[in-house]
Amino acid sequence: MSYFVYILECSDNSFYVGCTNNIEKRVKQHNQSKWGAHYTKTRRPVILKYSEQFKTLIEARRREAEIKGWRREKKESLWK
Repeated sequence: MSYFVYILECSDNSFYVGCTNNIEKRVKQHNQSKWGAHYTKTRRPVILKYSEQFKTLIEARRREAEIKGWRREKKESLWK
């Protein structure tokens, strides 16, 4: 199984960083279901801007925490 760290851009131009083992399903949840994160529920629609794949959940969670600590400009540099 693979794990993904991802960055979503919300309708208010803010970013959301998360971790999942099924990126397509998770983005759909953020946009459509009650299972999306509270933060993104009030900022729909969201757009997937970036993702990274990892072999273990531990690696993905570490990377997620690292990215969450970054300033906006550094996050944007991942896909620009």
